[in-house]
Amino acid sequence: MIVSPAFAGKRYAVLGLARSGMSAAQTLLASGSAVTAWDTREEAREALDGRAVIADPLTIDLAGFDGVVVSPGVPLNRHPIADYARGFGVPLIGDIELFAQARPSLPPHRVVAITGTNGKSTTTKLVHHICLAAGLPSRMGGNIGLPVLEQDPLPPGGIYVLELSSYQIDLTYSLAADVAALINVSPDHLDRYDGFAQYAEAKARLFAMQAEDQDAVFGCGDAVTLEFARREQARKPSNRVQVVDPAGLAGQADWPSLQGPHNLQNAAIAAEIARMLGIGEDVWRGAMASFVGLPHRMERVADAGGVFYINDSKATNPASTAPALGAYPRIHWIVGGLPKGDDLDPCVPYYGHVVQAYTIGEAGPRFAELLEPFMPVVRSEMLPNAVRQAMDAAMPGDVVMFSPACASFDQFRDFEARGDSFRAIVAALLAERGASAAPAGQGT
Repeated sequence: MIVSPAFAGKRYAVLGLARSGMSAAQTLLASGSAVTAWDTREEAREALDGRAVIADPLTIDLAGFDGVVVSPGVPLNRHPIADYARGFGVPLIGDIELFAQARPSLPPHRVVAITGTNGKSTTTKLVHHICLAAGLPSRMGGNIGLPVLEQDPLPPGGIYVLELSSYQIDLTYSLAADVAALINVSPDHLDRYDGFAQYAEAKARLFAMQAEDQDAVFGCGDAVTLEFARREQARKPSNRVQVVDPAGLAGQADWPSLQGPHNLQNAAIAAEIARMLGIGEDVWRGAMASFVGLPHRMERVADAGGVFYINDSKATNPASTAPALGAYPRIHWIVGGLPKGDDLDPCVPYYGHVVQAYTIGEAGPRFAELLEPFMPVVRSEMLPNAVRQAMDAAMPGDVVMFSPACASFDQFRDFEARGDSFRAIVAALLAERGASAAPAGQGT
């Protein structure tokens, strides 16, 4: 756990005691802060009972508090805590801001911060893997599901690699990352922002927190990301800002877990970050060859009868699904869930790769209407039906891909539960048919 004298003798309220909130509360308590904590779940409150004051911050006088630590999942545009805290002049912060404030008391280190609409988890894990291959102490944290505060501090020379969502950046004010990267920006999470422009600017704040002598890396796949790169080029020395061109990176065929055009971009970003960290090309190329990808992101869960089964449950919007469709030439595409929009436009360039689509969930009827002019469509409704129907239709050389382009909340708790369900259904149906499957291996 990270502790810091920066918090000693101060007062904080913590709203939301899931992993990041609980780690923030534990850090603050261990650092000598007075903490008031609240969660709607009784078991979460009980975990801090006797160490923190248990009370909803909305019901107490916040005068004199140094901050209200909120979970990134709290919608600041709708939750009353935003106006309530503002009325007392108390800042809303997150666990990443606490980490930023603790940095001066940690052993000398560097921070890599990675954001973007899609690809940030894979790129974060890849950069961490490259650091370890280079013999550099490293920790991953942030949106990748590992609260940075609950991890032990790195020794001198260590590198913290943080995946940051726009929600986390909204709650962060002083994280001056030694290297910051923006992979791409496309419409997402618009229920939390007043339009796409505001969402995009939330990403750009990562660079506003940097000093002029700190490095910035940008993808080149969309106009918004390129505009943010131009901004940084205008305020920093030319050698501090790099826009990567994936087309210039050779060797992808040698990296089994980094296939597809989206992963070529992820790899190009990671290679540039490695260069900025002083890691040699021989090291990062070897690390890319040995890299194992993320669960639920183009994860190969089975290979049976010449058919690959790919779990891409982490693709929660069309822009994330599109490059997955671009990675294979013959796909049986299982798509649907709780839609984030009314179209699949980013996927259109890859429709020619789809042999047949199988629509499920709340989005199923609308997606079927969109897809039927371009390809055969089965209105499967439920995931088990879709897997069975795709398995029946797939021929050797085909790929059965679950890449929903939607949130999971219509039928599943989260994308992890959804992906686990796909894995289990594939395994059960293959066993039912007596098919022998090669061991699963994680993809991208």
